[in-house]
Amino acid sequence: MKTNIILSGVGGQGILTIAAVLDAAALSENLFIKQSEVHGMSQRGGAVQSHVRISDKEVYSDLIPEGKADLILSVEPMELLRYIPFLNKNGWLVTDSNPFINTTNYPEKQDLYEQIKKYPYHVIIDATDIAKKIGNSKVANMVLLGAASNIIPLSEDSLLNAIRSLFKHKSDKIVNLNLEAFFEGKKIAKEFTDLTVNK
Repeated sequence: MKTNIILSGVGGQGILTIAAVLDAAALSENLFIKQSEVHGMSQRGGAVQSHVRISDKEVYSDLIPEGKADLILSVEPMELLRYIPFLNKNGWLVTDSNPFINTTNYPEKQDLYEQIKKYPYHVIIDATDIAKKIGNSKVANMVLLGAASNIIPLSEDSLLNAIRSLFKHKSDKIVNLNLEAFFEGKKIAKEFTDLTVNK
């Protein structure tokens, strides 16, 4: 088993938090994991991306080659499209529909969606709006992780325990908010596509 995941977004959207959850969940299942990350000018909404490689055998490189990503999970639609060359032919695209407009020539949203919909395996959800309804827009990243969870070869228990562990130093309220976001994302994704993967 080997799964290659690219996480993308802009600074402050919680990309590295998703990576931390995946790392902790994989380690709890005694899997090998390699991760690399690139930080843009995060204070100004610069690009942030992370490569996460999970395997039951040793992983020697932390970088995913082009055409080898099984999943691109993005908290921003334009950032998702930057990494399309990395997607394999059966790979999944999961993104928030909400744009983070940090440039004057940002494309029209519908144009972005049409580009994403050219790929057969895609999930576009308004994770930011779902997160706001739960109570905090900052948990949009956990909504997206929940939406992608059936694609990721890690058990739900491992992912949930990793979320609890990561946020336990804050408060029970924050832990529960992130767990609720995860479950809501998982539920929403199931409503418009049957995401299945061999666990």
